[in-house]
Amino acid sequence: MKYLQNNLSLIFLTTLLLIFIYDTLPKSEPKKPKPVTAVEKKPVENLFKLDGKKERFSNLVVPAINKVYKELEAQYEDISNNIDNYHYAKKILNLKKSYKVRTDKELLMALKPHPKSIAIAQAAMESAWGESRFFKEANNLYGVWSFSKKEPRIAASQQRGNQTIWLKQYGSIEESVRDYYITLGRSSAFREFRKLKMKTNDPYKLVEKLDRYSEIGEKYTKDLSTIIRYNRFYLYD
Repeated sequence: MKYLQNNLSLIFLTTLLLIFIYDTLPKSEPKKPKPVTAVEKKPVENLFKLDGKKERFSNLVVPAINKVYKELEAQYEDISNNIDNYHYAKKILNLKKSYKVRTDKELLMALKPHPKSIAIAQAAMESAWGESRFFKEANNLYGVWSFSKKEPRIAASQQRGNQTIWLKQYGSIEESVRDYYITLGRSSAFREFRKLKMKTNDPYKLVEKLDRYSEIGEKYTKDLSTIIRYNRFYLYD
């Protein structure tokens, strides 16, 4: 019994000694979190959050863009291969009227579809990843304005002075995508964009010519490039 008591006393004293030694040891400073460098920062996350929202957007929009792009690409190849075919004369004339161009060269510039990565990125920006009222109520992916009372449209919540801003209302997402491609194909604001896409399919070079799509100009093109790169939309091209 006495032997057991001595052992317990020894264990108790040893424990007190270890506690004393630990308390007297110099304490190291806790490691500070590593600062995020400019390269590591991901500005797109500040603009668009929630991966679930992005996934829902992609499931809705990407198939529509793929389908429209395939149709436009087939049309471009068909016209390009038959630009001098007299059997196509009437069809080519109608297309020139539709795209408001005069020459064969201008028509081909208008018809050639630009990379899908750009179309997806612009849809994401303009519709806030499918969360905008214009998209939910009017299938308007790209914030396209309406200037005709004869077409379906909805009013924007904001005005410019006393002027109401109207946006086009589409019957489907595909219809919105198709009209977007047509708009970039014939608007005088994107003439340089059309010229460049005949020389390159590089989305990062092409978006630089879309500064007139938005009032924020150059910042808009930089944001587009960031979205394409961060979300790897270039894989769709």
